[in-house]
Amino acid sequence: MQAIFLIVFLVSFLTTLILTPIWIRSAKRAGLVGIDLNKPTKEKVAELGGIPVIFGFILGILTLIGIQTFYLNEPLKNLEILALLSSLLIITGVGFIDDILGWKLGLKQWQKPLLTLFAALPIVVINVGQSEMTLPLIGHIDVGILYPLLFVPLAIVFASNAFNLLAGYNGLEAGMGIIILSTLGFATLKTHNTFISIIAFTMVLSLIAFYLYNKHPSKIFPGDTMTYSIGALIAIVAIMGDVERIALIIFLPYFLEFILKLRGKLRKESFAKILEDGSLEQPYEKIYGLEHLTIKILKKLKRKVYEKDVVYTILLAELILCTLVIRFYLY
Repeated sequence: MQAIFLIVFLVSFLTTLILTPIWIRSAKRAGLVGIDLNKPTKEKVAELGGIPVIFGFILGILTLIGIQTFYLNEPLKNLEILALLSSLLIITGVGFIDDILGWKLGLKQWQKPLLTLFAALPIVVINVGQSEMTLPLIGHIDVGILYPLLFVPLAIVFASNAFNLLAGYNGLEAGMGIIILSTLGFATLKTHNTFISIIAFTMVLSLIAFYLYNKHPSKIFPGDTMTYSIGALIAIVAIMGDVERIALIIFLPYFLEFILKLRGKLRKESFAKILEDGSLEQPYEKIYGLEHLTIKILKKLKRKVYEKDVVYTILLAELILCTLVIRFYLY
């Protein structure tokens, strides 16, 4: 069985690894490029990096289905897989629209949650997850039909949009996706939900391949095609794997990012102020994002702060948070 998992992971990794450079060349020829705003050179970088990532993930999952069906003669939970892939493709389409229109002319802030709501429908209609939950000060309750009709769509809409907020720095989105989905994959494995764990790790392998091209200095940007999709997948994995409480804890940086963005009425950008030597400064007097907060903290520790410093600091903080969750929640 382990050999099958390795094959699935390898298919996902190699597909993304091979397709990403091909997409980089094709995107540049087609003019699908964005400006790297955190560098003084303002280089043009290929956009819509979510395309090879999602393609690699889907091919990996289809490989798993094929092996289970034709080799092991043990069909998987086809309804759940169909719902998951449908949800992911819908939200990838929303991200594609936003990317094509461009970050200046893209979807309005009120349109994004409305459109991403459609991505929740496949998960809602199959009624996955547990409606029973334990709330602070309230105790154990069963929310019944409210879980699929209210909590599930809210989780997917918030996760997809929030994951898109903490972004804009080379390797940040892919790195955060790798850490969070690895944690959820491990959590679902510990709770004997192997099917969901495989889904999480299949995307992790696709993201690792993408990260090799997206890390500083980035050759390709993830775009909303990837950020929306990864955010939605995090919510779906948490729901299907019944690890919502773990997901809420390790998603804390995104709650904070959302609050900080609300402070700026969702109009302030995460990009930094670039100096001639490539170092970063706070773009505003106030803090409107974790990126700005990280720059401010690092400036107290070192004279020059660069893009890699910001990215590695945020990733390290998330890694520590996830490690603590695994240590104290799962053991």
